[in-house]
Amino acid sequence: MSVTSSSTHWHHLAAEIRCVILERLLQDGCSLAGFATVSREWQTIIERHNFARIKLTPSRIADFGSVIHRNNALVRYLWLCLELEEYDCTLCASRDPETWGMSHRDNALIVTAFQDLFSTPGTWEPGGGGNSLMLDISVHSPSDSEHWFKYLTFRPSTPFDDQEEDGAQDDDQSMLAKLDDRQHGWEDGRRASAPCRQLPLVPAVTGVLLRQQTRRRWKPMALANMFSRLPELQVIHYEPWREWEKRTSTKVDGCLVHQSVFESLALSKLKRLVLFENFNQSYLPRESHRDEDLIRIPAPNVGRAVATASLKLEHLSASFMVDADDFLQARQRFWEWPNLNSLALTSQLLTPGESQVDINDMLIAAAAATMRMPKLRTMKIWNGQEGLAILFQYQTARNSRQAVITRRGT
Repeated sequence: MSVTSSSTHWHHLAAEIRCVILERLLQDGCSLAGFATVSREWQTIIERHNFARIKLTPSRIADFGSVIHRNNALVRYLWLCLELEEYDCTLCASRDPETWGMSHRDNALIVTAFQDLFSTPGTWEPGGGGNSLMLDISVHSPSDSEHWFKYLTFRPSTPFDDQEEDGAQDDDQSMLAKLDDRQHGWEDGRRASAPCRQLPLVPAVTGVLLRQQTRRRWKPMALANMFSRLPELQVIHYEPWREWEKRTSTKVDGCLVHQSVFESLALSKLKRLVLFENFNQSYLPRESHRDEDLIRIPAPNVGRAVATASLKLEHLSASFMVDADDFLQARQRFWEWPNLNSLALTSQLLTPGESQVDINDMLIAAAAATMRMPKLRTMKIWNGQEGLAILFQYQTARNSRQAVITRRGT
């Protein structure tokens, strides 16, 4: 008995079987664009998959708007990957802090990439329907893994298809040709005016991810200006590398630099803030060899600024840039955290040899703060460094269960 073509039609298959076939196809790793023409059902599913996560290099920005114009509402994650110049040991071994930053050419590439991306017509209209868009920004040089950051990757946690790498390195030199661009504030490769203040508002972006894969320091004012152009920003993940020079980590931090960034967030729509300063001592610069350089001393004014910004948050995790004691001491009697359900902070008080009285005072202040957090589910105060880890955790009573306090340490 022959099987008619009508009985073998795609839509005659059970929905479960069609789903399995499409899932296997999406997991195959092959190019999917051609399969979008099979049927309207395939087109819908494949386009949703292809446009959900996009890697963008400076050379691709010019065509980005036209490529995603019809499917911009499908984009959920955009990785802006900026690759800097390579360098040699004359720079990596330099004792001059002025050479540790970015060159004028590197700065030109980054600023121009931001201007071109934010100004792309038809790209940044809100998708509607509660859609979210995470903007992941990473900056690195191929030489970083050869000189400073061995064994570390520069890619996101979720890999992209290998085929996306083809041609990604070839024509970024066009960006460097814009060193003299007075329209965008560049003269002879030097910044003559602040670029971020000139950028249009981008309401489509609801989250910004600045990962540890960026091996450069973001200037705090540049961050504040960038955040100000994102009026619907709800999520920030900021993972800077520790600034090891003592003059930077104690004085500059304490002189309103990072404070201004966090103060600017107090009036925003932010719901989730994650701050994690990498403390890996394996990457300690050779000039910083004293024991006292190993311990990060957060600036109290930064803790106060983060505390103020946290009043409207649903989730806050601040590690090493902020001390829990500074955060809690900043609390005013009239303060309330009506939406906060998760809080995680680090504290140098959780270190062997610290005053038990000071530790108790901090925990009492933490208990008082929880009384002003009606939706709180978990509070964590912890500390960690090489050879040391300690955690104090409070979980609120739920489902007729009593509150739970956990203390763990090495």
